[in-house]
Amino acid sequence: MAATGHELPHALPRELPPASTRYECKICWHVYDPVEGDPHVWQIAPGTPFADLPAHWTCPNCACEKQKFLVLDD
Repeated sequence: MAATGHELPHALPRELPPASTRYECKICWHVYDPVEGDPHVWQIAPGTPFADLPAHWTCPNCACEKQKFLVLDD
């Protein structure tokens, strides 16, 4: 396909929120706070940012997938 000059630009990579950002489960409203981590259910050390949680991590209350958490605007 020939270039027409009307191609859409590639999407720019999204910036990750700051490491201190808290996230809320949209199912049960559990809040993941990186200051606290998740030491009781998943053995996630305090100070672990949400972006550094394992891909298989789920909500400790309802097992909602990580991808369904929402950024909390504090």
